Amino acid sequence: QVHVAESGGGSVQAGGSLRLSCTASSSSYSIACMTWFRQTPGKEREGVASIDSDGDTHYADSVRGRFTVSRDNAKNSLYLEMNNLRPDDTAMYYCAAATVAPMMCLLTVPMYGYWGQGTQVTVSS
Repeated sequence: QVHVAESGGGSVQAGGSLRLSCTASSSSYSIACMTWFRQTPGKEREGVASIDSDGDTHYADSVRGRFTVSRDNAKNSLYLEMNNLRPDDTAMYYCAAATVAPMMCLLTVPMYGYWGQGTQVTVSS
């Protein structure tokens, strides 16, 4: 079993910054992929940024250049540095973990079996 928990959400004005954190703890498994997703009411959950255990990253087009994902393997921790935030970044942000991965950490929901409860990010104009 893998326990996932996020922290660091909040409210900020457009153009501001926030940093999200996540820990994925397990006594039995190593974590292959750690990824951030986000979701707004009535919409599907979308992948934001992923990182594998070697540090290879992938970003959604909507956040590339503004968001930076990083990972501390020793702590099984995941981070998302969000800069130049926009009102359309407002969402519930979820951390997800996968213990197995094909060739890359995809930004797709079915790949991930372990999820946190989410942390709210609100960006006002």
